Amino acid sequence: GLGRFYASLGELWVRGVEVDWTPAFAGHAPKSVELPTYAFQRQHYWLEPSREVDPASMESDAVDMEFWDTVEGEDLEGLAETLGLADQEALGEVLPALSSWRKGRQQRSMLDNWRYRVVWRPQALPAADAGLDGTWLVVIPEGHEDDGFVQNAIGVLQASGARISEFTVPAGADRAELAGRLVAELDTDEPLGGILSLLALNDRDSDRSPGVSCGLLGTVALAQALDDTGLHGRLWCVTRGAVSTGPDDIVTHPARAAVWGLARVIGLDTPDRWGGLVDLPATDGASGLKQLPGLLAGVGTADVNGGGRETEFAVRPAGILGRRMVRFPVKLSDKRSDNLADKPSGMSSTAAAAAEPSSAAGDLWQPRGTVLITGGTGALGSHVARALARDGAEHLLLTSRQGSDAPGAAELRRELTELGCRVTIAPCDVADRAALAAVIGAVPGDLPLTAVVHTAGAVDAARPLADLSEDDVVALLRAKVTGALNLDELLADHSLEAFVLFSSGAGVWGNGGQAPYAAANAHLDALAERRQAQGLPATSIAWGAWAGGGMVDVTVAEQLSRRGVSPMEPEPAVRALREAVAGRETTLVVADIRWDRFVPAYCAHGHRPLLDEVPEVRQLLDRQRAEQTAGAEERSDAPSALLRELAELPEAKRVRRLVGLVRTHARAVLGHATADTVKAGQAFRDMGFDSLTAVELRNRLGADFGTKLSATVVFDYPTPNALAEHLNAELLRPAAGPVGAVPAGLEQVEAALRQATDPAARQAFADGLRALLDTWADIGDSPQEPTVDEELITASDQDMFDLIDRELGIS
Repeated sequence: GLGRFYASLGELWVRGVEVDWTPAFAGHAPKSVELPTYAFQRQHYWLEPSREVDPASMESDAVDMEFWDTVEGEDLEGLAETLGLADQEALGEVLPALSSWRKGRQQRSMLDNWRYRVVWRPQALPAADAGLDGTWLVVIPEGHEDDGFVQNAIGVLQASGARISEFTVPAGADRAELAGRLVAELDTDEPLGGILSLLALNDRDSDRSPGVSCGLLGTVALAQALDDTGLHGRLWCVTRGAVSTGPDDIVTHPARAAVWGLARVIGLDTPDRWGGLVDLPATDGASGLKQLPGLLAGVGTADVNGGGRETEFAVRPAGILGRRMVRFPVKLSDKRSDNLADKPSGMSSTAAAAAEPSSAAGDLWQPRGTVLITGGTGALGSHVARALARDGAEHLLLTSRQGSDAPGAAELRRELTELGCRVTIAPCDVADRAALAAVIGAVPGDLPLTAVVHTAGAVDAARPLADLSEDDVVALLRAKVTGALNLDELLADHSLEAFVLFSSGAGVWGNGGQAPYAAANAHLDALAERRQAQGLPATSIAWGAWAGGGMVDVTVAEQLSRRGVSPMEPEPAVRALREAVAGRETTLVVADIRWDRFVPAYCAHGHRPLLDEVPEVRQLLDRQRAEQTAGAEERSDAPSALLRELAELPEAKRVRRLVGLVRTHARAVLGHATADTVKAGQAFRDMGFDSLTAVELRNRLGADFGTKLSATVVFDYPTPNALAEHLNAELLRPAAGPVGAVPAGLEQVEAALRQATDPAARQAFADGLRALLDTWADIGDSPQEPTVDEELITASDQDMFDLIDRELGIS
């Protein structure tokens, strides 16, 4: 009709096609309205074209869009008119089918863009004569001191020139104990050549909980103690049998994979601390150790395609491999024998073909009998339950800690029952093995258990590793890992069609501030790989963010979205799950990622080769490299040039420039459109800064000045004004004489701080002082905007435009 015609004209016009609107407004008195921004303001609310577009192609695209809009709307009259057919009945049967085909193709494209998997790529071998310098701290789990592998590792390092200091960690040791021993046993002022942790070798369950290994808790305590003492040196972690590089490479110790997930987050949160991960074969580890010195020395750590520094290695008989995440659309399953470009090094084409999904695009797992969904009354579990019930599931067994008393459980039962599904809601903590066994034992004989979907366990608020207690770590892993292990053990003899684990991208690429969560999910992925090697069904899906609740809370969801991980609608996400089960896929990443947002945040501390083979990332990196090459000479002296520029300014102007710099970076970290939203005298905490964003701001400022700033500088100087004054004093003022006496009244505070030797006590003392500074900032550090006269003294042309805009009230 006419409305559709006008809509089509509008679509053409916004794509650059000239349209004469005069006839459309005949008899009316239209008037123009202003765009939503002032002409000279440099904040836009419309998209800028990224390239020149051919008007003819735009017109063609608009025509295509109009056609498919008509099809999707199943507008029979409009389609007949578009095709010039007088007989509409001829299209009556074709149009619904065409509309369904179009929607299916669009969903297929979307799902394929969500699907990724991890592969392993060959890396250059280290030089045979690679040597190590200085003292290397080798951290050994108690009871493993005389282990042959441990002694061989020490011998290899010594043969490469390293001096070895052995440091034994008993099971259950906490950070304070380790920090005290490190201070007592080492010269903390002398940088180490490096730190090699073998703690992951102790993968037996800790006394705290099944599924939480001594090696993982020991690694957490070690990383915290190293930071508490300020001990210099990069941390490397070595495992054996923790990762699989292909179908013939079996994961023998899934619990050790948790250390890989933990370490990925350590690398994001404290990049200056992090060295890397090395996995050696569970058998014949001695031959793999020969490559260790070269990897630790950083020799041969650039991939064969010239990417950045590798930090994750698997040493195998075929050579050294590095991790990559690649897109993995379902359509690859139609070319199992032909499309083997992603097969790991050393894998035969036959084995690689066997590793490919066996289902054709669109095949779905069809549930039957009883399907057990853990966390079944939660957001994720209920999404899965609804989708399975709609497609004919016979019996859904939903478990949650509160059972039928859980919020929304009654409504969910009623909804599923109306869909024709039999529903049982059972109170059960899946981490309680006996309780879970009882629930499984009560499954009706006429509807045997055929599938499990383990959704239980949710992410906690993001916090740096330094802020976590052992209780925090255990609680998060217990909910997710212990339940999965119980299911694995109790159902080992059941004939299952599906065993689905809800993992997370945090375990694949690491999310800042989510170290325990990443560890838990990496453990789940490894558990699925071990089950697959045992001939048991297993599919572990590392999800991004779900819309409609689940996986993450609102705060974490906002953080993920700001960093490029967009929420996925539940219906297509469940379809991706069912396709993965039908395709017998063992591990899979399903995430909607805006790479243009994700890469800058993820690679803020340097290039990460994990993403090199994602097409969108490759394009971004190529563009960045071209820009870096073009401006290399200008940027090489950027930090010193900035310092020189600031040093030449009058004191007041210099501080104002620093305040502006801090506000600009704060705005970028918080994702605000302009720096105007960041007030010069407002406390960072009140703006919404947490520990993670504070570290990001610290890193940005450090890069500008070419220096390393304190990890707590944002909270030590809690407003842009205070931080700017500190930067001015530390970086730009001439060196002064000896520090004067502590102001009267603060002597007792200084004495108490010096007497506090326990790292936890010192941390609590420092946190209290920062809170006091925040309160003081609210009272005495109100925003100080410069006067017009002050700004006019040394204002640039750009400063003048900004000042005029502000004074006229149009900014």
